[in-house]
Amino acid sequence: MAKRLIEVFTVGCSVCEGAVQHVKDLSCDNCEVVVYDLNKKCDTFECEAKVKEYVVKSVPAVAINGKLVDCCNNNGINIDALKAAGLGQ
Repeated sequence: MAKRLIEVFTVGCSVCEGAVQHVKDLSCDNCEVVVYDLNKKCDTFECEAKVKEYVVKSVPAVAINGKLVDCCNNNGINIDALKAAGLGQ
């Protein structure tokens, strides 16, 4: 049986590191956890390609078996919501 691929996208911040630790703590012997620190880039540009493929718009984010998990499917910053909250006023 192939291992379940768990990909974690971070920028190396404390919030991201906490998420990485939670994922590692919850992973089992059938899980292969790969962490991509987007600040460090990847020598092969693999992490940048995966960010585009999975449409990662905020971090930390987790993909399992090539699909961004619904809880991480955030659309990033919503400009209208920021303006409604008072930004720029």
